[in-house]
Amino acid sequence: MFKKFTNGCVRVVNRWLPDAFLFAVILTIVVFLGAMVATGMGPVAMLNAWGNDKGFWGLLSFSMQMALVLVFGSAMASAKVCKKGLGAIASLAHNNKQAIVITTFVSVICCWVNWGFGLVAGALLAKEIAKRVRTVDYPLLIASAYSGFVIWHAGFSGSIPLDLVKGKEFAGVVYQAPITETIFHPVNLVMVLIVLIAMPFINYAMHPDKEHTICVDPALLEAETERTYKIETPADKMEHSKILWAILLVFCWGYIVYYFATEGFKLGLNIVNFLFMTLGLTLHGNLRKYVDAIADAAGGAAGVLLQFPFYAGIMGMMVATNADGVSLASVISNFFVNISTTTTLPMLSFLAAGIVNFFVPSGGGQWAVQGPIMMPAGAAQGIPDGLTAMAVAWGDQWTNMIQPFWALPALGIAGLSARDVMGYLVVILLFTGILACGGFLVWGML
Repeated sequence: MFKKFTNGCVRVVNRWLPDAFLFAVILTIVVFLGAMVATGMGPVAMLNAWGNDKGFWGLLSFSMQMALVLVFGSAMASAKVCKKGLGAIASLAHNNKQAIVITTFVSVICCWVNWGFGLVAGALLAKEIAKRVRTVDYPLLIASAYSGFVIWHAGFSGSIPLDLVKGKEFAGVVYQAPITETIFHPVNLVMVLIVLIAMPFINYAMHPDKEHTICVDPALLEAETERTYKIETPADKMEHSKILWAILLVFCWGYIVYYFATEGFKLGLNIVNFLFMTLGLTLHGNLRKYVDAIADAAGGAAGVLLQFPFYAGIMGMMVATNADGVSLASVISNFFVNISTTTTLPMLSFLAAGIVNFFVPSGGGQWAVQGPIMMPAGAAQGIPDGLTAMAVAWGDQWTNMIQPFWALPALGIAGLSARDVMGYLVVILLFTGILACGGFLVWGML
């Protein structure tokens, strides 16, 4: 029965889900119309919210960061030493079940530690495992690698719980919670543990039978012919100079040591990218080889560069406010607040965040949109700040499973499209949604 349901989800998604870019275009139209209805603003004002610097161009910095996650991560993985390391982990998988379970387990742990690292590490490991277990369903394997992202905001790199540690001000009121009341709260840890233990086996249970299995395209896994270089001219010698390579590494590793000495174990997206770049430079052992590895990896970032501005435009329309301060995002959030009780507000905050995240797929953007609504509502009902904030955080990560925005780097590494994996991720969405609703009901009653 479960496998029939999964196969049905896969068939529906394959038939109806358009290319990820067209999906973004359709969302743009839906939000454009919905925001006008919710706010009463005219088409010209909404068009301005879509295309201005805070809309369409509002994620340029973030788009570059995400493109570099993919490019630096792929370039690092192409180094011989890194390939051997990934191969050592991948060698633990000898059959389809082990392939899915190991990939999911590693992905969940990596994403809980740091979401940027987890996105790349899971996809790279899955691709390496596919080389060894050729009978595994490749789309499901990549979906398993991405599924770990469903708990990122409940982990060490969760922007919302980390923001609360130092205190976050909304409308002149400061909301604060120590990490023991958010990431390390027993209910949050139990929910994460259930995901870690159960999801690998749920993913394997979705594996299609032999007749319907889509094995990896051998062309995606062909071992690349190692480049040979002729060092003849002074320019060639400089490009392959170990001295210049070593000097650059001194700069890079010197900054990394300084960063962790002054900031502690605080992994933002910039330092993760810096680590990927430095490790790639170190492992390739040659500036020319690293430049070529970057060039080979850059093509996979095309989806990020094209689609992220459109999602920025969608976010711009979602948060565009009329003269009374009403936006489409606030209408959605206030609806759930108005039908909630003290016990149900955390659960309904989670559901509201999940809906908003579908159109505003950014942790920081989600917090800016819902924080000013949910935090005062929770405080008014005597709900701890940490609980309300974690409900928003879980909702933010939840609908990432059916939102191509975050999957693009992993899909770029894997050489797949969104429709290839989304059918399986619908099942993960349902599983984590039921888990989180139950978890926040229990947390709300404590």
